[in-house]
Amino acid sequence: MAENLIAPKLPVEGKRNILITSALPYVNNVPHLGNIIGCVLSADVFARYCRLRGYNAIYICGTDEYGTATETKAMEENCSPKEICDKYHAIHKEVYNWFNISFDEFGRTSSPEQTEVCQAIFRKIFENKWLSENTMQQLYCNTCERFLADRLVEGTCPTPGCEYDSARGDQCEKCGKLLNPTELKNPRCKVCQKTPHIRDTDHLFLELPLLKDRLEKYISEMSVVGGWSQNAIQTTNSWLREGLKPRCITRDLKWGVPVPHEKYSDKVFYVWFDAPIGYVSITSCYTREWEKWWKNPENVELYQFMGKDNVPFHTVMFPSTLLGTSENWTLMKTISVTEYLNYEAGKFSKSKGIGVFGNDAKDTNIPVEVWRYYLLTNRPEVSDTLFTWPDLQAKLNSELLNNLGNFINRVLSFIAKPAGQGYDSIIPSVPDNVSGDSHGPTKKLADKVAAYIDQYIEAMEKVKLKQGLKTAMSISSEGNAYLQEAEFWRLYKENKSLCSLVMKTAAGIVYLLACLLEPFIPSFTLEVFKQLNLPADTHVSLSDDKGDVDRVKRPWDIISAGHKIGTPKPLFRELKDEEVEFYRKKFAGSQADRIVRAEAEAQNVAEQLKKTKVSDGNGKKKPGKSSNEAKNKAAAEPDITITRLDIRVGLIIKAQKHPDADALYVEEIDVGEEQTRTVVSGLVKFIPLDEMQNRKVCVLCNLKPVTMRGIKSQAMVLAASDGDHTKVELVEPPSSAQPGERITFPGYEGNPDELLNPKKKVWETLQVDLHTNEELVACYKNVPLTTSAGVCKVSSISCGSIR
Repeated sequence: MAENLIAPKLPVEGKRNILITSALPYVNNVPHLGNIIGCVLSADVFARYCRLRGYNAIYICGTDEYGTATETKAMEENCSPKEICDKYHAIHKEVYNWFNISFDEFGRTSSPEQTEVCQAIFRKIFENKWLSENTMQQLYCNTCERFLADRLVEGTCPTPGCEYDSARGDQCEKCGKLLNPTELKNPRCKVCQKTPHIRDTDHLFLELPLLKDRLEKYISEMSVVGGWSQNAIQTTNSWLREGLKPRCITRDLKWGVPVPHEKYSDKVFYVWFDAPIGYVSITSCYTREWEKWWKNPENVELYQFMGKDNVPFHTVMFPSTLLGTSENWTLMKTISVTEYLNYEAGKFSKSKGIGVFGNDAKDTNIPVEVWRYYLLTNRPEVSDTLFTWPDLQAKLNSELLNNLGNFINRVLSFIAKPAGQGYDSIIPSVPDNVSGDSHGPTKKLADKVAAYIDQYIEAMEKVKLKQGLKTAMSISSEGNAYLQEAEFWRLYKENKSLCSLVMKTAAGIVYLLACLLEPFIPSFTLEVFKQLNLPADTHVSLSDDKGDVDRVKRPWDIISAGHKIGTPKPLFRELKDEEVEFYRKKFAGSQADRIVRAEAEAQNVAEQLKKTKVSDGNGKKKPGKSSNEAKNKAAAEPDITITRLDIRVGLIIKAQKHPDADALYVEEIDVGEEQTRTVVSGLVKFIPLDEMQNRKVCVLCNLKPVTMRGIKSQAMVLAASDGDHTKVELVEPPSSAQPGERITFPGYEGNPDELLNPKKKVWETLQVDLHTNEELVACYKNVPLTTSAGVCKVSSISCGSIR
């Protein structure tokens, strides 16, 4: 996530100023993949597209923190609502950071700014007499001695044909109908499960019927101008047809924005009224001049992204609230709504823990660009879609690996070949007598690419994100076909001038794909530009003002001749059948089911080990060993020497705080393998997070993996500590040492164990002799830890212990 380290952007006269929001994710749980594609990821793609096009755009989001669900979760976890919000806000932020969501501001609704903006809007509506007072009947629990807010009540949905028996008091999760708690059949208190009874209580209501004419005028005009998605129009019209009713805006709760009215000072605003105002208050945290975005409809376009269950709050409730102030608010121009992403055989569910959650995705070692790509190709734009592991595998292996990755690797690998076989990593020059306009296959490719670029822009402007992605990927398919038709490997031997044109054009297509796909898979784009040896921050652009669109329609002119590319390497890894089966089993059922299953499996293994009897290869039980045989077996065990440790040079690619442990970091470390290793280290108290980034370290790679607070650690980073363990420093190889190089100990020879047997205490035995000397060199006994570039050292701890 982009941190707000530079001056905030403000609307610019004469430019397209686009304000983007995604529905504020509720803060009482970890977001699952359905939540992520439904709002934050979709909005991120559009925000990145706007920046790519040179528009002046900001992306605002944050966690929705007030309301009953937070109070309920706090009761479940025996803590305060604020503690729950602090915990889950951090988790959400970590998940979105891993998914490369590029917020300009990611805030919270439990802020002082929220109280200030929300109360100011209320006062305006109150002054304009759009509010009424009414006595309503509300369920009261005698056992808990409190009025029960909507989410503290469950019961049977009253909608004919639905009758879901776990409907909430505000909305039925099954049929989507908004409810009042008193409408439920067989209501029960969610806290004590006792039956509540009805009692009178006074509340404030927003008079939606009085605002109907203003609201309908806004909807009829803006739904056309803004090209609202069909599902948004249908839901909104359904609300209007049923007739608008006064809507209660207050609740008998403590956790929320206090109502600034003497009679209602013991109440807070209902979350539907308060939460959308969060977009405004979070923008006020981004810039003190927030009104230039939110009270500037002549110069600002507001785009909002959400799942279908949030539509009426954004097309009816929130606009009515703003219209009721009689101020010149920036009202929503375009709404992009997704249906549901379902999981395997059922629905994703936060409350039931069903599906793959954001932190689960991180733990799979499937790269973030694969997750983003799959979710976006599967985006439920017009109907529900289904997440399945075999489908993810098929899209990765066929579309990303065999189409996109294969094209880029073929092009760059051929250019990188030494002279006589390729171009020695130099983009070739094309002789004057050879032209892309006159070479049939190249001209045909350019014409197709130009048409695809126009289609891509048209789709993205209309927020047809899935179509935009499909169009970009079509260019990759055309690139593969072009290479086959041109037969560049034959041209290199028979017509080098023409081959230079083909490869220069193909390199231009690589550049173009990196630009077009940046909104969808930005980490892929960064890697491609690294392999092209071009700075992504200055080259990723498709701006009309700069003439980028016209330029990229002539792909042979995109990258200058003589430019030296970087080092090509594969961009994607095949996902194998056994991995898919592993993930399907791992994420089957609910999160609670998975915990029970894991505990049962562990118990089963323990029981089996107790019963296991040694047998020979034919399944016959072996007789017990004599004492001599036992001695011979012991003698055959390899000696415990330092060479049994697989210590390598590692490069920390990324480090972040553990979502569930304040003292732990989670690092992704390159140790020279195809995939990075996830490592959990207890270094938070000793080394600042920014000093952990992009740092060379020494990594013990053959310890048995261990799960630490829910995250499996696949190695250990070596660090030195002083005598009383108040100071800790990383053991560092020389800066020029290459990731993956094995660290040696001069005078000791031998191969490392594939995996150290914990029972043999190999590491524990050797660790006592690992230390730093007076020259700050890391040593085993008196032998330095050595790489081809020199010895490994620490910064300042002499005579310290290494572990």
